[in-house]
Amino acid sequence: MTTEGAAQAGVTWPPGDGQRRRDPAFLLVLTHGSGGGPDSADLLAVRDAALRLGAAVALVTQPYRVKGRRAPGPPERQDAAWIEIIDALRAAAGAGLPLVQGGRSNGARVACRTAPATGARAVLALAFPLHPPGHPEKSRAGELSLAGTDILVINGRRDPFGIPDQASRTRVVVLDGETHALSRKPGTVGATAGAWLAGLPGLVHH
Repeated sequence: MTTEGAAQAGVTWPPGDGQRRRDPAFLLVLTHGSGGGPDSADLLAVRDAALRLGAAVALVTQPYRVKGRRAPGPPERQDAAWIEIIDALRAAAGAGLPLVQGGRSNGARVACRTAPATGARAVLALAFPLHPPGHPEKSRAGELSLAGTDILVINGRRDPFGIPDQASRTRVVVLDGETHALSRKPGTVGATAGAWLAGLPGLVHH
């Protein structure tokens, strides 16, 4: 429960030996775009890649979507609810676990904006909407710089929302043939995210 109402989170733990649950290497929390749910093909592919690295993965439906709304409302209220969700998930998974948070489209924006407040080790930004379609002057690049940590952006070459530029701690991967949906080759999205997560210092136990 958050100040914006109930959220939903489905947590998958890394496979263990026999009946014993394996201690996760890190916690990955992913969420949806403004009108969607957390079961899109790209998010599920990233979940599966992270599970292979030993992560506990939470797929979050934010409160406004639980209420049936398509628009997230004011960013400040959406961000405040997200921070509450992260606090609850970290308490359940183990407070000392490294946190990676992310999402697609609007969810990627939330993950970037709140990374300093949640103490995220890194951010995964799928289909980051750099600007509204047809309005490149309304850039949201500043939200990426707000994160203050390592970011992986995966965007489609044909995304009408634009493609962010590389920056010092922001790696941008552009997939040919993909649109904003990132639905043609979700396996490539998952593999790209998995390789990046595996290379982050101190995150995965090799």
